[in-house]
Amino acid sequence: MRALLELVRAPAALSVPGDTMAGAAAAGRRPAPGLALASVLMYWSGMALNDWADREVDAIERPERPIPSGRVRPGAALGLAAALTGAGLATAAVAGGRRGLTVAGLLAGAVWAYDLGLKRTAAGPASMAACRVLDVLLGAGEQARAAVPAALAIGAHTYGISVLGRAEVTGAAPGTAERALVASTAAAGLAAASCLRNGAAARAGAGVLIAGYLASTLPVQAGLRTRPDPENVRQAVRLSILGLIPLQAAAVAGGGRFAAAGALLCSLPLGRWLSSRLATS
Repeated sequence: MRALLELVRAPAALSVPGDTMAGAAAAGRRPAPGLALASVLMYWSGMALNDWADREVDAIERPERPIPSGRVRPGAALGLAAALTGAGLATAAVAGGRRGLTVAGLLAGAVWAYDLGLKRTAAGPASMAACRVLDVLLGAGEQARAAVPAALAIGAHTYGISVLGRAEVTGAAPGTAERALVASTAAAGLAAASCLRNGAAARAGAGVLIAGYLASTLPVQAGLRTRPDPENVRQAVRLSILGLIPLQAAAVAGGGRFAAAGALLCSLPLGRWLSSRLATS
């Protein structure tokens, strides 16, 4: 069981429900737990598929991962990825109807395209960001246009994570930290822009959370300028994944959903504890 939890990066799934919650808040609708579950299933499917697609490379670069270490068979990983994708699509259809299924289908296509072809190309970071953008829009329902700024904020942060993820084995090259810092700064700006039309209390709450997001994200990314070795990059990736939670909470608070934003933040200590015990990158 532990090997399967490592395969799907189980602790990192705590960074996922906030996507659909942010989309719902931006669209002025109540969050749908079923859509959050669908996005978690899609995330897990992408992680399993990622390791299946990278199994030969991981045998050299990351032999401790579940497939190259022999703890999970390649066929089992691919089957799990397919099953989780199907479960995610079915859950989205039940929770979100035809529109939910349509957006979830686009999300599934983006996930599989990234893992099977785009990951190692120049389009890799952008394609990963697109997955998170679609995940936010999944939660917005019919009011997807209203959620675009929040979706782009989360997508920008994800772009930075992908840039860092490419350096987990070799270490950060000159410019890697700068690209991640630009992405995180853009994410903060887009998150702030998504709240401009809301009330003063919502803007203030979002502003505090955006400041917290920057305080937790920028220093660890900037530290790679002087400590670019692979271990520090992996730590930056782990912390940046969890950094999605205060960013999502800012978008949720900006929509006036303070209780939901608080609940998201409560998952952050749990995510840090779990990620110290199971791989998230």
